[in-house]
Amino acid sequence: MRKKWFNVMAAGVMVVGLLAGCGSDKNEKTDASPSAGGSPSASSAASSPASSGEKVHLRLYTFGPEATYNWSNTLKSYEEANPGVTVEAVVLSDKGDTQEAMKKLDLAFASKENIDVLMFSDPAGYAQRVSLGMAEPLDDYIAKDGGFKVSEEYKVDTTLNGKVYALPGKFNPWYVLLNKDHLDEAGLALPTDWTWDEYADYAKQLTKGEGTSKRYGTYFHGPQGGGWMEFLKLMMMNQPKDSDFLKADGSSNLADPNYKRTLELRVRMEKEDKSSVPYSDIISQKLAYRNQFFNQSASMLTIGSWMNTEIGGTDKLPLTFHVAVAPFPKNDKADQIGYSPVTTDYTAVSSISKNKEAAYKFVRWYTTEGQLVQGKNIPAWSKVSNDQVTPIIDTILAATANPELVDKDSLTKTLLMSKASEMIPAASYQSEVYKAVNEEYEKLILGEQDIEATVKNSQERAQQIIDANKK
Repeated sequence: MRKKWFNVMAAGVMVVGLLAGCGSDKNEKTDASPSAGGSPSASSAASSPASSGEKVHLRLYTFGPEATYNWSNTLKSYEEANPGVTVEAVVLSDKGDTQEAMKKLDLAFASKENIDVLMFSDPAGYAQRVSLGMAEPLDDYIAKDGGFKVSEEYKVDTTLNGKVYALPGKFNPWYVLLNKDHLDEAGLALPTDWTWDEYADYAKQLTKGEGTSKRYGTYFHGPQGGGWMEFLKLMMMNQPKDSDFLKADGSSNLADPNYKRTLELRVRMEKEDKSSVPYSDIISQKLAYRNQFFNQSASMLTIGSWMNTEIGGTDKLPLTFHVAVAPFPKNDKADQIGYSPVTTDYTAVSSISKNKEAAYKFVRWYTTEGQLVQGKNIPAWSKVSNDQVTPIIDTILAATANPELVDKDSLTKTLLMSKASEMIPAASYQSEVYKAVNEEYEKLILGEQDIEATVKNSQERAQQIIDANKK
């Protein structure tokens, strides 16, 4: 399978030198010291892999641009602690577009470029590329590194089919960004514990105007081409277990009533309340969620907390209003608030790296102490305590254009209350299921079939994919 994939991908590589490294002239000094409670295994992993005197140059292929990942200071800190080792960040999308980045990564891998470290942005993409042999198993390296358990050492368990192929970097729970000025205008209180029905009610009350100048109550950025599937699992992902379209054993979970409830919510808000930006506009106009929120075209944005680095505005998208944060809504009032989808960076060692041990040591450092140095996200590393979160948030907001317009208290409380559902290992065919479910949703939202047919067709197509992959 791997050989066939290489041949197909290599045939599509038409341009040599597709990828370029990312540089920066920012050289601010960053404190690379680990927290007082740092783990011995993390510290040992940061020891120099070039102790023999051999120089090592690692190439990190990432979707994360300099502005949101602070690569210049982060990599400089690692190099200073590891003489003889240099790390080059090859940024695959200057705008942080993960789909663009993954396409370039696949081409680069097929053409056997010198790739040492890989970063994947979602569990489906991670599982798919593991199945294609792109990531090196890390279990033997972890055994030599103290034998820690990923599920205990990190807040996100990256175990896949009984093996570990990547370690998690950031811990980015999803939340809701709100235009506080619009809330005040409508006389609505800032939510601290709410349901999706209440979210829909807020969106309806926040919607204003008609035509091209209409302001929508909310914007949902997906699904799109099998990506951004979180927006079809809104009422599944806030559950402690079974939060995805597939179960842990790879079987279908589309009979879960919360899948149907999500479809009903999306149809109600777009077709009946007319409070969410139409799906047809999102696709045809290639709308960007940042622009929709910062340009005040939508009053609420459900999104991942990677937005922390931009929440106070940027040069490209300045913040001109007060913004607040609310937790991911729950389904029913009796449910516990706080469960939300959590994204991370799946940081892996390339299977074609010529410096695998050195690459692992960097991955281990980057996903532990390196997250504190980077200072752009809440780390998935369990050794980071709640007391350390507030200064991290302060650092993140200070780098934005107008941090004074951000309700830091609501942001901090939301992040601290957030928790991930039980991790479901991604099946190798998960992206196929996502694409099929996406296509059925498009038929629904574009008026070609009803909700019952959408659920039925999604279940049947998913089962066909599962059966085909188990032969």
